Amino acid sequence: MYAKLPVILAFVCYLMFMIGIGMYFYGKNRTTTEYFLGGRKLGSWVVSMSAQASDMSGWLLMGLPGAAYLSGISAGWIAIGLGIGTYLNWLFVAKRLRQYTKVAGDAITLPQFFKNRFRDHSGMVSVIAAVFILIFFLFYTASGFVSCATLFSSVFGISYVAALIIGAVVVISYTFAGGFFAVCWTDFFQGLLMFFCVLAVPTIAIKSMGGFSPFLNQVNDFNPNFLNMFVDGQTNVPYTTIGIISLVAWGFGYFGQPHILVRFMGIESPDAIKKSRRIATIWVVISLTAAVLIGVSGRMFLGDILLEGTKQEEIYITMVSKIFPIFIGGIFHSAILAAIMSTADSQLLVTASAITEDFYHNKIRPNASPMELMWVSRICVMAVAVIAAIIATDQNSTVLGLVSYAWAGFGAAFGPLVLCSLFWKRTNKFGAYAGIIVGGVTSIVWAQLSGGIFDLYEIVPGFCFGLIAIIIVSLLTPAPEPKIIAEFESYQTCKD
Repeated sequence: MYAKLPVILAFVCYLMFMIGIGMYFYGKNRTTTEYFLGGRKLGSWVVSMSAQASDMSGWLLMGLPGAAYLSGISAGWIAIGLGIGTYLNWLFVAKRLRQYTKVAGDAITLPQFFKNRFRDHSGMVSVIAAVFILIFFLFYTASGFVSCATLFSSVFGISYVAALIIGAVVVISYTFAGGFFAVCWTDFFQGLLMFFCVLAVPTIAIKSMGGFSPFLNQVNDFNPNFLNMFVDGQTNVPYTTIGIISLVAWGFGYFGQPHILVRFMGIESPDAIKKSRRIATIWVVISLTAAVLIGVSGRMFLGDILLEGTKQEEIYITMVSKIFPIFIGGIFHSAILAAIMSTADSQLLVTASAITEDFYHNKIRPNASPMELMWVSRICVMAVAVIAAIIATDQNSTVLGLVSYAWAGFGAAFGPLVLCSLFWKRTNKFGAYAGIIVGGVTSIVWAQLSGGIFDLYEIVPGFCFGLIAIIIVSLLTPAPEPKIIAEFESYQTCKD
């Protein structure tokens, strides 16, 4: 245990810094708008780094490198899809969503935006949306806790369950205290740490092999298919069209991820979006490329020692332990914590906001005071985290598997409706009901099937069927009221 003290010290310093940020912002949240959206006061750098850090989660340093460790650069198809999706989301959705949520009753959550956008006085659309947010975020948050437990148990040799509890307590602590301000500012620093570490590890490993050209020669000698985007380097079987579409289709998911979309809603001005888009795109492209290189260089650097079970997702952890002195290694291991917490905290906050605003405030206590809603929100953060931690106790779960399921669910349930809400004025509340339900349910059911066409990633049929449902139902039901159309036609002029 004494040999682990430098690593423990590095972890403690990092974690105390994160919790300190949460404590700093504790007294700055007087309303749910500030707790959930930071009062729309965040700048370009914080929003862009926070959005991308919360986007990537533990899979950036575990799931994706693990896939590349097994299959080579063909794992990069996911990265290509995510890179394209990131750019298009910032280009087509970010500014419009920031403007429309402000105009549509100053909505502070995605379900609340749908309710206000379609003048759904029954609140049914926000309730339906909140249900799917709860379902999918339980699995998404669980993926973060799995990453955390794997990290602590691998580095410190403690039990998986003990490691799981430690990680959950830390995330709950600063999310409970500081809300959106704390989450975004911790994500900003965590995004910087992740970026530095994901670049440094493969760079040092490749340099130790003599440089990039000798490294490529070594990979080619090991297995030429490891450098072939169209062949799975693990099985040496060419990818099918369905396989490639399934991997690239991860990009569709961006249009429906509540924890990313809420960042767009919180930026200080619509005019700041362009700068944020450039920062976010550069961060994503470089980080995803480096993550794939971690996996490929790790296979050459370490050999086949991580092929058993889900061990390949420990590739970054193992490489850091081999490359760096203990204390420096602790800092690099903290990058995994950064990736995990930057996503888990966002997911907890968005889930709590959906339950508080769209269930409790909307249906149970319409006259609840701001302080009451604040405390209900904090209790929800704790409750959701506990349930997600219970899901994460299954040690056979993989980070990539849990993320894949939740990512597809959100992309299918909300992606089509977000796009239609911003670009098609004929969309109505009935189409909104249909789109969320059809897209979300299709994703859930499709994921349980296998063989033939069902091997297609569930986000593709879920997104397509959800979009079709919105269009057909909206056209078969009454057109939106004139005041809804007028608001749609004017929202893009909002400068606030």
